[in-house]
Amino acid sequence: MVFNTDGLVKSSYPSEDITFLLKDLSNVQIESSVESREQLFQRGSHYSESLPIENRPTSEYTELYQQALHDSADHIAQLVGVLSRRVRKFAGTDDVVIVSLARAGSPIGILMKRYAEKYLKLKWPHFSISILRGRGIDEQAVRTIRELHPKSHIQFVDGWTGKGAIQNELTKSIQKLNATYNLNLNDDLAVLTDPGECATLFGTREDFLIPNACLNSTVSGLVSRTVLNNAFQAADDYHGAKYYANLEEVDVSNEFIANISSRFQEQELTIKELSKEFPIKNERTWRGMQEVEAIAHKFYRNADISKVKPSVGETTRVLLRRKPFKILLSDDKHPSLRHILLLCKEKNIPTEIVPGLFYLAIGLIESEDRL
Repeated sequence: MVFNTDGLVKSSYPSEDITFLLKDLSNVQIESSVESREQLFQRGSHYSESLPIENRPTSEYTELYQQALHDSADHIAQLVGVLSRRVRKFAGTDDVVIVSLARAGSPIGILMKRYAEKYLKLKWPHFSISILRGRGIDEQAVRTIRELHPKSHIQFVDGWTGKGAIQNELTKSIQKLNATYNLNLNDDLAVLTDPGECATLFGTREDFLIPNACLNSTVSGLVSRTVLNNAFQAADDYHGAKYYANLEEVDVSNEFIANISSRFQEQELTIKELSKEFPIKNERTWRGMQEVEAIAHKFYRNADISKVKPSVGETTRVLLRRKPFKILLSDDKHPSLRHILLLCKEKNIPTEIVPGLFYLAIGLIESEDRL
């Protein structure tokens, strides 16, 4: 199969690190304010039909990111190494293709590709594609990858889990693709951290702040969130995305990759030891989803779990992109929650300490249905 990259969104990453199978919508005006998007959502619009406005990160966000990177870079290097070795063992073959879920999975996929090349002596192709809650995975993109790599083990990768909504979407999509096209895919999502206990391949199940959750496109190759809007895309198009050229001077995407990659060598002995402790894959307990359902019943009349955003990463994103009415915290002294407390203060969002909370933090989105 001849693979044509014309019409795909560009990114600030080197082309050898990643191929975004996303239609370029950079010239389309599709952004709107948080308030406007919330009103659209209340009227039934899907979140993928528009984009939030991405401004230059403030000095506060940049400092939060730098602090989080300083605090966790060695740990993340360990997790990347452990996850890469787990994927190799799970695949049972050297012939692996990484398919990261744009965009939080994109930098993780690059780091795994680089680790595999240097320490496993394996060249793993890496694509990044869209998956959307309520809409599923980009089937056209998956079929393209399978045509390019008919015999390879395709490994889906993301940054972290929240309650497991994306894992559920992945499972449904993979079942459909296998039944329809016989693509021989598995739904075992590989993530750095799995606080929701809904992934089978992970580096840890600890809930902590991954630095790239503090920023948006400027740590993700300057690529927007993914878009699926019939006004701009035909039925056989890939899902879309924009490239934010106006943010190039504040882009830290490659800096992040270089920082973590530079730590692999020092962490390699630890990575090898940690890798021995894991089974080929873990079982899903869905403990996170159980807590989310209980909280949804407590705070919303219709018990809508989509309004409950658990984990440090998801709570961070809610504060950056959406309009929460409250943030639940397990402990306001935990170092991974410093930035959340800062964001809540800045945006005047109340917090509530809930001792024994399964996650470190949970964001509750404003809704007409809240109790």
